[in-house]
Amino acid sequence: MRTKHTFRLPPDLMTKLSDYASRKGVSQSMIVEAALASHLSPDGADRLEAALARRLDRIGRHLERIERYVDISNEALAVFVRFWLTSTPPLPDSSVAAAQAKGRERYEGFVEALGRRLARGRKLADEIVCDVAASDSQPYRPNDGCDRQRL
Repeated sequence: MRTKHTFRLPPDLMTKLSDYASRKGVSQSMIVEAALASHLSPDGADRLEAALARRLDRIGRHLERIERYVDISNEALAVFVRFWLTSTPPLPDSSVAAAQAKGRERYEGFVEALGRRLARGRKLADEIVCDVAASDSQPYRPNDGCDRQRL
């Protein structure tokens, strides 16, 4: 048996309720009933807290992965810059213009190669993991994301 209740809603909330009901193809009273049942449910707060905790855990894992990739990128750049600075001799003044022209040409090639690499979707971090795994004594496993097949 259902009891009839009359209550007043602000116009903006009534518009939202009406729009939601029409989009979902259900009556407004069913939506209000479900919302009240959810709100008054004794475990409603627990479910909301659990859902929020799952979302925060997922966000935390994503942030840890991003941090790892940033660390790898920073280290790779630092190693390259150190190597370049210690192994590149200064140029004589007569060779600067030719070196700058060659540098522009090499940079354009680098940008093209980077574009192709990004289009493939393969990441440096993935390759490093594969290279480290290949140098370890661990046997290869299939479907580990590396080009090589593990036994």
